[in-house]
Order: sequence, then structure tokens, then C-alpha cells
Amino acid sequence: VQLVESGGGLVQAGGSLRLSCSASARTSTNNGMGWFRQAPGQERNFVASISWNGGGTIYADAVKDRFTISRDRVKGTMFLQMSGLTPEDTAVYYCATTRGAWSRRSKSDYIYWGQGTQVTVSS
Repeated sequence: VQLVESGGGLVQAGGSLRLSCSASARTSTNNGMGWFRQAPGQERNFVASISWNGGGTIYADAVKDRFTISRDRVKGTMFLQMSGLTPEDTAVYYCATTRGAWSRRSKSDYIYWGQGTQVTVSS
């Protein structure tokens, strides 16, 4: 069971980044997946989630219309395309898999987590 995030880095406000999450097929093919983020001193918060087949997506209000979640089931990879980044988006971003097939907002619905990738947005 392994989830590995990549694609984080330092970007100026208004810029874009694309995060990737590589998952072992055993853990991800038939499960929903999601992205969460955690800023220093804050709780880990929901960002976006996608169902097992990519047909259902949900977003946090703070990122809706700026971020796009997608996945490639064959390759066992999930993506988060982020645009219009602001300093408030600075956080460690984590990918995770849900207990079932559908997209979910609650951390308690997720069973496997990656180690996170840092995203820093400068003003």
C-alpha cells in the first residue's frame, strides 16, 4: 500500500502547478481518491475528491473553479491541476484513497494516505 505525491514546489501568486499521486493498483483502481492540504498550525482540510471511474468530482469552495482533479485508472495516478494560486494555497498537499468507490469530503472516509508534497505560493 503506497501513495506517492509529486509536483509540489514554489510558485508566484497567480501561477499554476500540477500535482500527481501515484498509487499501487491494488489500493486505488476501484476506490475513490482525494486531495487534502494542511497549512502550518492548521488542520488537514479537504481540497477535492474523485470517484473510482472519474465520473464524480467534488471540490472545496476555496478551490472550486481554480483546481481540477482527474485520474488515470490504468496507470493508477491521480492529478490536481491548480491555477490562480494565492499565498492562502500554501500547504502540504496529501493524496488519499477512500474506503469505497465514491468521492468523499471527510477525512474519516479515507484509509490510505501519502506523505505529502509542499506547495508554497509567494506573493
